[in-house]
Amino acid sequence: MVVAATGFFDGVHRGHRAVLDELKEAARLNSCESAVVTFWPHPRNVLQKDASTLRLLNTLDEKKHLIQEYGIDKFFVIPFTKDFSRMDTASFLREYLIERFGVSTLIIGYDHRLGNSSCGSRDELVEIAHSVGLETIVVSQVNSGEVTISSTKIRGAISAGDIVMASDMLGYNYSLHGVVVLGNMIGRTIGFPTANMQLYEPLKIIPANGVYYVKVYLSSGEYKGICNIGNRPTVAKNNDRTIETHILDFDEDIYGLDIRIEFVARLRDEIKFSSLEQLKDRISKDKEFVKKMF
Repeated sequence: MVVAATGFFDGVHRGHRAVLDELKEAARLNSCESAVVTFWPHPRNVLQKDASTLRLLNTLDEKKHLIQEYGIDKFFVIPFTKDFSRMDTASFLREYLIERFGVSTLIIGYDHRLGNSSCGSRDELVEIAHSVGLETIVVSQVNSGEVTISSTKIRGAISAGDIVMASDMLGYNYSLHGVVVLGNMIGRTIGFPTANMQLYEPLKIIPANGVYYVKVYLSSGEYKGICNIGNRPTVAKNNDRTIETHILDFDEDIYGLDIRIEFVARLRDEIKFSSLEQLKDRISKDKEFVKKMF
């Protein structure tokens, strides 16, 4: 038999990990396999609820990697469609969890919702689960200081550029993953070449405009970097938003190659300088600060 937790698990943050801890312990005590049952794409994208503005903390592959790395045995993905969204809670529990995935026990988070009926309370969900033959374990909410951890609050912190708060709630550093593409190469002319990133997943949330200290992961290894997110007001005449990273002590051709950047700290706002010389001077200071502090 299988002990399972269900949900979208965007971020696989510290609140989610409290659920996963209960999941692993229940599976161990009952000599069962542990499983996460999730959905893709996000229900709000399918149901067009804030779909134009919704951005995600994880790609599906990132979510799967985080959950499996945490020690969960199985990872099931249910395609979320409009037809699927109309299924009531009891039918979902019976047809998917019990009959398809062999689930015997369901782990329930403090704000868990399931099915088209969107159970009005956690107690109601527990009652429905028991009615179809599922045991249940309820997990309490997890706080970070005075803040209850949620994917929504983490997205808000990242959108505001508060990387430290986001990382604290996530339990790890937020990252972006993409390919290095050709830019305007102005950075190279002033002695600070940058890797211009194009995201693999355009729905990933991008931190607020500004300059960040990042860890850079390439096929050749891990490096320190200074990432500028924004519209490059000193050198650009358009409003295109870019993600450009100057990799410290690195000078190799990586166009077309895979790159992942992990955000550690926000250094400053993006600034419009009156000349390239002023920009060069400020980047030099940013670079020295990063080397000294990190």
